[in-house]
Amino acid sequence: MKPLSTEFRAVFSRLTSTMGRLFAAAALAVGALGVGIAAEASEGSYLQVVSASPPPAGARQLCRQYNWACSTKASASMSSQQEMQIIQRVNQQVNATTRSVTDQSQYRIAERWALPTSRGGDCEDFALLKKRDLIRAGVDPSKLLIATVLDTQRNAHAVLVYRSAAGDLVLDNLTNKIKPWSATHYLFLRMQNPRKPSGWVGVYSSS
Repeated sequence: MKPLSTEFRAVFSRLTSTMGRLFAAAALAVGALGVGIAAEASEGSYLQVVSASPPPAGARQLCRQYNWACSTKASASMSSQQEMQIIQRVNQQVNATTRSVTDQSQYRIAERWALPTSRGGDCEDFALLKKRDLIRAGVDPSKLLIATVLDTQRNAHAVLVYRSAAGDLVLDNLTNKIKPWSATHYLFLRMQNPRKPSGWVGVYSSS
């Protein structure tokens, strides 16, 4: 093979440099498209607020009874991994140590939102206890929102929603497994307002 001339080597070098810039630009464009797709997909990871809503009947005095239940005061920051470890621990601990007892059996009324007693509590009582213990453990209270749903049998139910960096996760007294809201197959009705937990909002969910 004959050696390349000086002029040809210069042309070849410029061509290679130009092609490199073109490939780099294409890679950036593909990367930006990927980010756009990821951002669009992540929107579905959070429950979408539809409108303001009155609170559930049993939660009308919730903020007066438990001011921490409607707090937005952030605690010391921690990593997502540390926070998730606390979330898993508290969810499992409350589920393991609290008995399920209906309000009718305990209070002789259809619905009362309160922390569990020594006898136990129902679904919203579990959610309240988890929220209190997580706030005490340092989790930002604005990430902890109680929500009302219809379960897979379309019975009224309440859960605690944890607004993680990856989306809304559900802490449920019916399972120790923490799931994305869409994986529960529940019909979400309303939850505490993420911006002002003393108020409630209707949510759109199409799981």
